Amino acid sequence: MYRWKKQEETPVASETASPVRPGAKNRPTPSRREAEAARRRPIVPADREAAKKESRQKERAERARYREGMYRGEQWALGPRDRGPQRQLIRDIIDSRWNIGEFLLPVMIVALPLSLLRYSWAYTAGFAVLYGMMIVTILDTVFLSRRIKKEISERLGEEPSRGTFWYVFSRSVQMRPGRVPRPRVTRKGERVTPQAPRA
Repeated sequence: MYRWKKQEETPVASETASPVRPGAKNRPTPSRREAEAARRRPIVPADREAAKKESRQKERAERARYREGMYRGEQWALGPRDRGPQRQLIRDIIDSRWNIGEFLLPVMIVALPLSLLRYSWAYTAGFAVLYGMMIVTILDTVFLSRRIKKEISERLGEEPSRGTFWYVFSRSVQMRPGRVPRPRVTRKGERVTPQAPRA
């Protein structure tokens, strides 16, 4: 009888011997094998197709974000060629006017086939219109480039950067709907918010 009571009271004594202490972990330290097993993660996801689909969706969303930012002319999304206040000023001046270079491509589409006809007058007229349009475009770009360089010095207080003429030329010969970044001013110089095209 006495022996049975002693065995029954022994667990109670062991429980009171190690009380729960606040601030302590109150659990046995895991072995090295258990810790390494807890840290292990599968290198290849269990569902590869789902992981690939999720990765493609993230990449597509990131590309769409950069494309929309580039169309709106946001500096973080632009390349080095289009970045900076000088480039933005050049784009605004070009977009606020009609440029002769905008009509260069339509004229070429008409003049080149005309010059291929087997008639001397067609050949002469085609090349005359084509080369005449190119000369007028270059002259317009030269005068526009000089004006823009003056505007940069007066408005920004900076020297025009290298490549200003070619940037003016490449922007002015593009048709307005195809310009990137999108124009943020109207032909009259009024400010507009450029919208990214729908995918």
